[in-house]
Amino acid sequence: MSKRIGPKDSELIAQYRNGSEAAFDHLVDRYKSKVYTTIFLIVKDQDLAEDILQDVFVKVVKTLNSDKYNEEGKFQPWIMRIAHNLAIDHFRKSRRYPTIMMEDGSNIFNSLKFSDGNAEEKQVREEEIDLVKRLIEELPEAQKEVLIMRHYMDMSFQEIADQTGVSINTALGRMRYALIHLRKKMKQLNFAYDKTIYPK
Repeated sequence: MSKRIGPKDSELIAQYRNGSEAAFDHLVDRYKSKVYTTIFLIVKDQDLAEDILQDVFVKVVKTLNSDKYNEEGKFQPWIMRIAHNLAIDHFRKSRRYPTIMMEDGSNIFNSLKFSDGNAEEKQVREEEIDLVKRLIEELPEAQKEVLIMRHYMDMSFQEIADQTGVSINTALGRMRYALIHLRKKMKQLNFAYDKTIYPK
């Protein structure tokens, strides 16, 4: 592996924290392309990836200017994780209506349609989406991540494995446990999904 030319990340960070804007510019130039690529592979949208890229460096600046930064010597994995998390967060906040299939082949959402329903039905659907999002947020982090990447972001298990640094089998296992936990949570709340709501 070739050695990096120029000062170490830790040296640039120290210089920036001592007032050198040029040192931060050097860090941006060093990682901008790699961070952008990571984000783009997740969101698959150039404009959105550029927006999130800006958010990544804003967060980096805020953290470096506070006393919270403690990733000495590990700047690259730290900034890549920020990029990954912000890309995932975009889908957590969106109101997208995904198709989440349970292990028995049923859809987590019932058969109501936004376009055909009245105002009351639309409100019910909005509440269902919000409830499912809250339940997803309560899942263990690794399970939540793979479920969002698969069902909200339409990523293949190979892409998920590559992005999260695990094997395909591990990604598949996390998805399986995510669905099992989601089903348990829904049963506790008596949340009915399409298996029971579809008209006979």
